[in-house]
Amino acid sequence: MTSAVLSLSVLLAASALATPAAGAAPRNDKPAAAPAGWERVDGSELARFAGSGGNDGNDGRTQAPAATDRSASARADDIGTYALKSVRNGKFTATEKNYTAPNTGVLRARSAAVTGAWEGFAFEWHEATETYALKSLANNRYVAVEGNYTGNAQNVLRARSTGTGTWERFTLYYNEDADRWALQSALNGRFVAMENSYTGSLQYALRARSLEVTGSWEQFELFQIGG
Repeated sequence: MTSAVLSLSVLLAASALATPAAGAAPRNDKPAAAPAGWERVDGSELARFAGSGGNDGNDGRTQAPAATDRSASARADDIGTYALKSVRNGKFTATEKNYTAPNTGVLRARSAAVTGAWEGFAFEWHEATETYALKSLANNRYVAVEGNYTGNAQNVLRARSTGTGTWERFTLYYNEDADRWALQSALNGRFVAMENSYTGSLQYALRARSLEVTGSWEQFELFQIGG
């Protein structure tokens, strides 16, 4: 009897150790629940939502090339090419491919218009993880979240990878009422924010650091510039 009780105690202890503690980081094999008011966008929906309206070119803001006809005509399984415009400062995201190490390829919302490949990103859908990978047209590298960086550069987005894994995967959300988009890192579960208050070379850098979409810091406009 004593032996049976002891064995049960060992099993219970092992079970307790195997159970994640409260507040433990969520698993990254599937995206977390969508924030209130936001809808997760899969590979069959991106072109439809990106071409569904919103900006009509009459609000005085600089538009991306072909932004007024953000066509949904491309097949759902095609790779779409898009530009990301920060709602916070009204600037398009560019890949800083000329930055020196360790920030070569960092993403910054600093362009007044889409002038070329610097502001273009190919969105690639991954069915198994229900996430997107973003490939910069500026240097043909995938965007990664730098989880091992420290200080104010920790979790900065950088186009530096030749392949894709958890570091390079994002869940894409859309708020139809606001016509706004948000990106959530699969690496740390954080939403991408534009660091408007930074100074120096990382001013306006994109960083996966927000627990939720709290406002314009985490919100972007998405413009289809190719299909």
